[in-house]
Amino acid sequence: MFDKILEAQQKAGEVKKRLDAITVTGTAEGGKITVTANGNKVIQSIIIDEEFYKEADKEEIEELMAVAVNKAIEQADSVNQSEMSAMASQMFGGLGGLFGK
Repeated sequence: MFDKILEAQQKAGEVKKRLDAITVTGTAEGGKITVTANGNKVIQSIIIDEEFYKEADKEEIEELMAVAVNKAIEQADSVNQSEMSAMASQMFGGLGGLFGK
């Protein structure tokens, strides 16, 4: 039983590493703001188009930044859920033997 728990912890660590390597992006205003995150929902970079930055006011930049960040986090969340679901199905498939299945 403890072997299965250790195996599950190891698989969770592997999933985290895979998610660290996955990149997602969120954009706003046709790419004038681009936010890049990894599959673990960690923001990696924020890029603001230089011309847009010069022309936009503070409130517009802040509003569009929030839009781009939320889009990136939504994509990261989707990838994260897919990876975790796959891991859970593997774990529960492997744990079935513990319950006589």
